[in-house]
Amino acid sequence: MDMSVKPRRARKSTTAAAGASAAASAAAVKPVNLALQGGGAHGAFAWGVLDRLIEDGRLAFEGISATSAGAMNAAVLAYGWTQGGPEGARQALAGFWQAVSEAGALYSPYKPLPWASALGNWSLDQSPGYLWMDMAMRVFSPYQLNPLNFNPLREVLERHVDFAALRRHSAIKLFLAATNVETCKVRVFHCQDITADAVLASACLPFMFQAVQVDGEFYWDGGYVGNPAIYPLIYDCESRDVLIVHLNPIVRRGCPRSAAEIMNRLNEVSFNSSLMREMRAIAFVTSLIERGKLSPGEAKQMLIHSIRADEEMTHYGVSSKLNSDWGFLTHLRDKGRAHAERWLKAHVDAIGVRSSVDVRAEFL
Repeated sequence: MDMSVKPRRARKSTTAAAGASAAASAAAVKPVNLALQGGGAHGAFAWGVLDRLIEDGRLAFEGISATSAGAMNAAVLAYGWTQGGPEGARQALAGFWQAVSEAGALYSPYKPLPWASALGNWSLDQSPGYLWMDMAMRVFSPYQLNPLNFNPLREVLERHVDFAALRRHSAIKLFLAATNVETCKVRVFHCQDITADAVLASACLPFMFQAVQVDGEFYWDGGYVGNPAIYPLIYDCESRDVLIVHLNPIVRRGCPRSAAEIMNRLNEVSFNSSLMREMRAIAFVTSLIERGKLSPGEAKQMLIHSIRADEEMTHYGVSSKLNSDWGFLTHLRDKGRAHAERWLKAHVDAIGVRSSVDVRAEFL
């Protein structure tokens, strides 16, 4: 009789242990919101960051606010996660960026010179196609250069994301920003609004593509007014933690002198300005709460985290944001994974507890 009882007890003990382990594992997963900047092909750096964060398994994404290339990463990640969980998200991102590279090889006039790529020079400044297009865009608008409004990214997006399914149900809240051409206001597309047009509107550079029309309004790249917009994560998400994945260097030492250097730095300043303003507002509210001027019930104290690679990203000129060469994209992916790994080791324990970045020192 004893022998017949012991196995049953062992099975109960094993089952209980497995249940306790699963509960402990679930409790160890921390909810966090992501804020993904735009930056063209530099979005492959964010791909690498996201891939490593998902692989780590200690973070769950409640909401993602994103712009431009960040909006593409967000839509693909959310769809992949909704369909196949964390591994589905990783596979979806990898497949999307592979398709971006293939489309670039077929359609893009911006071809890197083989010798430049071999030397690790990923900018396109010396590429004949880039030089010709750069000159042409200073004279002609996209309505003249591309009257049929062809954009290969539309086909890539529609092939990798079932937008109707995503609108019906997304496992992650999405907030994608675009700039209203006529009013200068930011339009934030929520899950129920997201179409291929909404994503392309968020990524519409006005010198390269015709404005994207959504619901009778015309939109350009969201980076001009929200790169990315933080406020939807404050108002519409429960988690107080926001992890910003930067693509545009905030700090670039030295004064630019050539025309290309000046244009490059203006691009970085422009696409960081809206984020800097929101960080100032967050710092102000945090200060009021810490001084007792506001109670936690009157305002939400946000916990800010940041994955930045200014020193790395300053190596790449603005033209490299158009470089879809697979070697370049995987180079950026690997850099993103490495920076995410360092962030996880240093700061993952701060999630839910405190900010891991000094907002005043970094942004004000």
